[in-house]
Amino acid sequence: MRPLELKDFLGYRYLSSLELSPDGKHGAFLVKKAREEKNDYESDLWLLDCASGATRPLTSLHDVGGFFWLDCDTIVFAGARDEELKEKTAAGEQWSVYYALSLLGGEAQEWMRLPMAVSDIRPIGDGRWLLRAAYREGRAPLESLAGEEKAAALKAHKEEQDYEVLEEIPYWENGGGFTSKKRGRLYLYDPAQGTTTPITEPEQEAFIADVKEGKALYVARKFVGKQGDYNALYEYDAAAGSCRELIPEGTLSIYDAGYIGDKVYLLATDMVRYGLNQNPDWYLMENGAPRVWLQKDLSVGNSVGSDCRLGGGKSVRVAGEELYFTITDRLDAVVCKLDLAGNMTPVVTAPGTVDCFDVFGDTVWFVGMRGSALQELYCWKGGQETCLTQLNTEVLAGKYVAEPEHFVFENDGVELDGFVLKPMDYDPAKRYPAVLDIHGGPKTVYGTVFMHEMQAWAGKGYFVLFTNPRGGDGRGDAFADIRGKYGTIDYDDLMAFTDEVLKRYPAIDPGRMGVTGGSYGGFMTNWIIGHTQRFACAASQRSISNWISMAYTTDIGYYFAEDQMGANPWNDMEKMWFHSPLKYADKATTPTLFIHSQEDYRCWLPEGLQMFTALKYHGVPARLCMFRGENHELSRSGKPKHRLRRLNEITNWFEQYLK
Repeated sequence: MRPLELKDFLGYRYLSSLELSPDGKHGAFLVKKAREEKNDYESDLWLLDCASGATRPLTSLHDVGGFFWLDCDTIVFAGARDEELKEKTAAGEQWSVYYALSLLGGEAQEWMRLPMAVSDIRPIGDGRWLLRAAYREGRAPLESLAGEEKAAALKAHKEEQDYEVLEEIPYWENGGGFTSKKRGRLYLYDPAQGTTTPITEPEQEAFIADVKEGKALYVARKFVGKQGDYNALYEYDAAAGSCRELIPEGTLSIYDAGYIGDKVYLLATDMVRYGLNQNPDWYLMENGAPRVWLQKDLSVGNSVGSDCRLGGGKSVRVAGEELYFTITDRLDAVVCKLDLAGNMTPVVTAPGTVDCFDVFGDTVWFVGMRGSALQELYCWKGGQETCLTQLNTEVLAGKYVAEPEHFVFENDGVELDGFVLKPMDYDPAKRYPAVLDIHGGPKTVYGTVFMHEMQAWAGKGYFVLFTNPRGGDGRGDAFADIRGKYGTIDYDDLMAFTDEVLKRYPAIDPGRMGVTGGSYGGFMTNWIIGHTQRFACAASQRSISNWISMAYTTDIGYYFAEDQMGANPWNDMEKMWFHSPLKYADKATTPTLFIHSQEDYRCWLPEGLQMFTALKYHGVPARLCMFRGENHELSRSGKPKHRLRRLNEITNWFEQYLK
């Protein structure tokens, strides 16, 4: 048995975006893999034969983006294979190119090119297409110009790159750069006429929810100056060329919508009881108004953490007059179905996660994680689950993979889940260092699925400890609600968990424990070092240190901080400062490493710089490693070399102070 190495994630395959053909005979999904030499990820289409369960690769050029089924035998995917267009895009033009690939044979052929940065495309009948594309007020349309006029526009475009004018908030988004006056706008594209007609207003940020029989549902939010918390639902009629408002802006925050039978459903929250993090409810439109269809305090979607996913996929599907959807249920992400009468039935319920899925008839096909395995493709039918692929079997063969030891403990009268990974070659007669790893969110959750960083540390001789304190997901709104309590009850839960682990596992050396976490976990790491000296070292990642600075400099800060703190600087400055780890930095003595990404505008660099400076000012050993070209997702989807450097930075810090 060999230890799992930090670099082994370079050999993992990541599955995503499963979509069945209209006749249910085939499925297609993306398989991605790191390319260390190019410091990026290859991405190819794979085909599933639903009758046999066999899978095979469809493409080999490693450049496939999003895709959809054009018909039962043809897949259309986004790509960038034209060198001339690549040069034009690099110069500032916006182009989207799609290729068609027939299952009957032959190479992929260019199918459509559009002079726009398209992020979503749906057929809407009569050969026309509904598009979502980037729009920026006042931007010169470089793609439609030529000659001297184009040269002048390119020159102006390059000169303008030296400036950034902000006129609204949020003014940037994590990994997306500055966004002021930028929108995702909807268009009707008619290839026969060569026309592209805007559907939504310039001030609206919109996304396509569903398309059926010449009509489309879309969710939009209109704002000038400041983006609000609520949005609206509209229906577009392509034949009439008209839109009608189904739900006005100001009443609900709508996450998803679609057609089911002859009705419209939506997933939304009024945010009245628990604020921004309130679990959404299912609604049906009846008599022109939304009626609650299912209100069951469920966390819809998969929030079980793992650093071994890359790419998304759908978590809501309609099959006939039933709605299938994933929920996070304590430690697992499972699939349930809901009928029009409001009856919910669990379907795919095995421990682990369903990362994306599709449904045909009585069969659910899904990408998931089971046991201590990485992602594979599965089939569920009649209560039986079958693994169809072995894409990640070889990379873990002969490697030590620790089984998470789960236990339940109690703190403050609340039942909590804890987990421990034992180190490789564990000997109860020996003493071992340990790492407490804290999840982000806070409204996410740890389960028993594979976490590369934890397994690599177990392979290096560490106990790895993790738990789900109050504030986490999968147990309802009341459990997740820590508004105005950050650093209090959640901190108590984490310390009680650590005490419990030390009682249960006497082989852990309490003098050689480290702590780490990212995002909310970074906040808690910063908080911990200012409130206890029990940890020999810490690694704080993409953290928050000061709620006041975070609130008015980050992409979600101006609404998230006030919601979570229950305060702003004008009505209760002391409240925000009380919950800021920076306030307690003068009490810290723990050597701390800070990891931040330059384009992380969610928990951005100055949050780490403030804590780093405070520790240095007070003579505490500290180090900060900043990653250029990365954002909040560094640990999950960052460039391969950067992900490896991050793991090495943290591990070397642990090795220095814990061994």
